[in-house]
Amino acid sequence: MSAIPARAPGRARRWAGPRSEVADALLRDPRAVVAGALVAGFALMAVAPALFTRGDPLDCTLTRSLAAPGPGSWFGHDLQGCDLWTQAVYGARTSLLIGGLVVAAAAAIGTVLGALAGYLGGILDVLLARLTDLWLSIPLVLGGLVVLSFVERRGVVQVALVLAVLGWPPILRLVRAQVMTVRTQDHVLAARALGASPARILLRHVLPNALGPVVVYSAAYAGVAISAEALLSFLGVGLQLPAISWGIMLSESRLRLASAPHLLLPAVLLVALVGAFVLLGEATRAASDPGRR
Repeated sequence: MSAIPARAPGRARRWAGPRSEVADALLRDPRAVVAGALVAGFALMAVAPALFTRGDPLDCTLTRSLAAPGPGSWFGHDLQGCDLWTQAVYGARTSLLIGGLVVAAAAAIGTVLGALAGYLGGILDVLLARLTDLWLSIPLVLGGLVVLSFVERRGVVQVALVLAVLGWPPILRLVRAQVMTVRTQDHVLAARALGASPARILLRHVLPNALGPVVVYSAAYAGVAISAEALLSFLGVGLQLPAISWGIMLSESRLRLASAPHLLLPAVLLVALVGAFVLLGEATRAASDPGRR
C-alpha cells in the first residue's frame, strides 16, 4: 500500500526535472522576468487594445495635427491628427503578428531542411550546406528591400513571407548540428536496431531532442523580425496604409521629430519590444545551459 505513492512522485520528478530546472533558472533571472513581463504586456495590448485605450485609431482630424501632449491626449497627436497613443497601441498587434508569422515560417523551413540534412547526410547535406552559405550572404533588410520593392501590394502576410524566406538558414544550421549529435545516441541506435523506420526515428526520437536551440533562437529572432519590418516600413517598402505599423508612423513623422519629439513614441515602444525579445532569448539560452547557471 505505501509503495505506490512512494514510486509516483519519483516518476513525476524524473519526467519534470530538466524542464523545472530551466523554469526555475528563468524565474531567478531578472532579465527573464522583466523581458517576460514586457512581452506579456505587449501581447495583451495586441489581443485586447481596448484595455489600453478607448480611442479609435481611425478618428483623425487635421485640426489636431501635431498637437502636443496634454489632458485628453497624454501623448499628443500625429501629423494626420490621430491620437498617437491609440495608433501606437494598435500598431503593437501588427508588430507581434509579423514576428510570430516570420518565426513560425522560418522555423518550419529551417527545421525540415535541417533535419533532412543532418539525418540523411550525403549529397543532400552538401547541397543544403552550399545553399545555406549562399543564402546567409544576403542581408535580411537589404534582401527584403530588394524583393519587396517588386511587390505591388504589401500586407502582413507578404512582408512576413519575405522575411521568413530570407531568415531560415541559421535555424537550418542549428537543427542540422543537433540532429547529427542526437542520431548517434543510444536510444536512437536502439530504435534503429529494433527495426523502426527512418521517418519514425526522425520524428519520434531525434527531432524532439533537437529542437531546444530552435526555441531559444526563435525568442531572439522574433525581435529581429519585428525590427526588420519596422525598418522596411520606415523606408517605404514594408507595410502599406491602411495598415497601422510603428514603422509607418515613424516614416510619416520623420521630418517633424525635431519640432514634435512626442512623435518618437512608436520608436520607444519598438525598442522596448525588440529589447524584451532579445533579453528573453539570452536568458533562455543561459537557463538551458547547465554550465552557465
